[in-house]
Amino acid sequence: MQTSSYEFLKRLLDAPGPSGFETAAARVWRGEAEQFADSVDVDVAGNSAASLGGGAPRVMLAGHIDEIGVMVTHVDDDGFLYVDGIGGWDPQVLIGQRIRFLTRKGHVVGVVGKKPIHLMKPEEKEKAAKLQDLWVDVGAADRAAALERGIRVGDPGVVDCAFLELGGGLFASRAVDNRIGAFVVLEVLRALSQERPAAEVIAVATTQEEIGYHGGGARARAFALDPQIGIAVDLTFSSDAPGIEKKQVGEHKLGSGPVLSRGSAIHPLVFERLAETAEREGIPYTIQASPRFTSTDADAIYLQRSGVATAVVSIPNRYMHSPNEVVSTEDIDATIRLLAAFCRGLGEGDDFIPR
Repeated sequence: MQTSSYEFLKRLLDAPGPSGFETAAARVWRGEAEQFADSVDVDVAGNSAASLGGGAPRVMLAGHIDEIGVMVTHVDDDGFLYVDGIGGWDPQVLIGQRIRFLTRKGHVVGVVGKKPIHLMKPEEKEKAAKLQDLWVDVGAADRAAALERGIRVGDPGVVDCAFLELGGGLFASRAVDNRIGAFVVLEVLRALSQERPAAEVIAVATTQEEIGYHGGGARARAFALDPQIGIAVDLTFSSDAPGIEKKQVGEHKLGSGPVLSRGSAIHPLVFERLAETAEREGIPYTIQASPRFTSTDADAIYLQRSGVATAVVSIPNRYMHSPNEVVSTEDIDATIRLLAAFCRGLGEGDDFIPR
């Protein structure tokens, strides 16, 4: 990975952007896109898009830019904040963390509090903590002091931890899922700008995927773009951490390359084209079964308008939905190379109608 791209990656991962409040991260993404894309825009749903070329077929590369977070639900008389999750949290990983709230007066940082173990009854020690058992202490003397600092019910927050380089090509961030997907699709566009394809390629940093039971921002953008091909770039569970059952998630180690999904929303011809491209380019990959749904933007894209030939390409991720998700730069680079080669191989006469 080039130094400039790596610095962009770090800026993108550190920008706060929980679902529904992705503005700061999206601005970083668009600022980078403006350096090489033909056009860059943002829609009413907050989706950012960067396009290249005007040929055919039209390809939508989607990576969601939102991350999981928390939201203030109550400020009590003593100034303590109570929160609910934006997206799916295991409350155990929040205990003792610092939370950065995005308020109308700027950022406010607090610490997650919990009853000390010394004061717990024996039966309490055996129970897993719930979000309702936790609070956030921002150092406010009372409710009025918290409000004076700009805190309101509905303010979003993210875990306050920065990008961490672990060594061996691995790094950790709270926003790997799925700021990495947004990074990859834009880096594919950067690569294609050096050797322009016959196809029209639009990279989209989509919004609200983590809470997108309705399809998130990808649904609206796919409808507007009407692409012939859609590829969602996301994360999947790595199988090389202790306790992970390969029979459940498949075998996808860090460093084993991109993961190609099969089933449900996945178009078989696009899958085969991706697999053939990887093999031709000497890019290692693994396969993941998705028999019912993919839990990615693909589920919102593939049935838009008259249908979109859709695929999912994922990157193995350790410690999903935690403050320290871990991925490999080797897998990121391999995914960028695969998708760039796939797009370069497309032409106007390509037909993805299964016969």
